[in-house]
Amino acid sequence: MARVPYNILIVDDNAFIRRSLRACIEQNTDLWVCGEAENGATAVEKVKELKPDIVILDLQMPVMNGLEAARQIKLIAPRTLMIMITMHYGTQLLKDAREAGVSDVLPKSGGVTARLTALLQDFGTRP
Repeated sequence: MARVPYNILIVDDNAFIRRSLRACIEQNTDLWVCGEAENGATAVEKVKELKPDIVILDLQMPVMNGLEAARQIKLIAPRTLMIMITMHYGTQLLKDAREAGVSDVLPKSGGVTARLTALLQDFGTRP
């Protein structure tokens, strides 16, 4: 029986980062980018529409930041895995993100795509 790919929504206000993440993710056949959003408010609407398995959220975005988006996504799609990427990593942010329903927080510096890809591949191999 063929494995169904996991759908991923990428949320970042930087189009270059969204394209880079998409390129890395789509190298794994178990993962598929179902959509992109440039801010948290759009992300919440896309989660309602696309019902992704995984949402990758930037912290700092216009209109609605990643933490507020995560709180709303947790309410409308509590089984959706959320991963946050940010330039501002710290223990308080990690605590706030976990309370908002985010599973993991990755700093954007130092090879975030490699760490994110490894994390997603681990998720993609789960039964």
